Amino acid sequence: MTDSGIEAGGTNLRKDDPPKDDVSGAPAGTPAPDDGSPLVRLEKVNKYFGQLHVLRDIDLSVQRGEVVVVIGPSGGGKSTLCRSINRLEPIDGGVIEVDGRRLPEEGKELARLRADVGMVFQSFNLFAHKTILQNVTLGPMKVRKVAKAEAEREAMALLERVGIGAQAAKYPAQLSGGQQQRAAIARALAMKPKVMLFDEPTSALDPEMVNEVLDVMTGLAREGMTMIVVTHEMGFARRAANKVVFMADGQIVEENTPEEFFTNARTDRARDFLSKILTH
Repeated sequence: MTDSGIEAGGTNLRKDDPPKDDVSGAPAGTPAPDDGSPLVRLEKVNKYFGQLHVLRDIDLSVQRGEVVVVIGPSGGGKSTLCRSINRLEPIDGGVIEVDGRRLPEEGKELARLRADVGMVFQSFNLFAHKTILQNVTLGPMKVRKVAKAEAEREAMALLERVGIGAQAAKYPAQLSGGQQQRAAIARALAMKPKVMLFDEPTSALDPEMVNEVLDVMTGLAREGMTMIVVTHEMGFARRAANKVVFMADGQIVEENTPEEFFTNARTDRARDFLSKILTH
């Protein structure tokens, strides 16, 4: 992985790409007025891996400030859905829009749009040869063209926010898995994204480290960050979600509030899933 890719921060921008201004002329990272339209919209999205139909006519809307938690059995298409929203996985049909703009297929326009979509992966993807502070400042400096002093000041504030300010001068290998994942969250936040995508962010962590990451995510939810979270952590879904999306066999089987979903699921498929995971 090279510095110019910056994919690990969920931006995928090259270092010579300028910061994006949206169609209104506002600076990159400036929140759009909330006119009631969804921040993220998917319509009839389809995706194939060879003959395998992994996303089947997906329709989904995410409002500004909404926390949508995507759950379901393994192989149901959850991670593919998450990765499609910033085109880490290209789709084979349908429409995906972020803040009213359709995802470009390639090139600088796609890279610029990705700057507004932070992503946190299962693996931390930190640059091993850079300190935690350098990992967090790299995107803003290279992509947003933020001055070093300002980038470092904002990065330190973010590292304090996720509880690892004291680790800023260390290298990733010197941190625990939970600390590394919190650094990855800070790195994504440093780009001031409009929406954050989390693809099973705790699945690679030891059990005792899971809560420290979930606590950071819960705090972001309380602060109004728009989030789409693929996870197996049912407690987080109940506590932090505005909407639970249940996926199986490449389809959205059910959408509901956490309370309704966990206490009164409407579909047999969802009830069967819940009966297996909530009794162990």
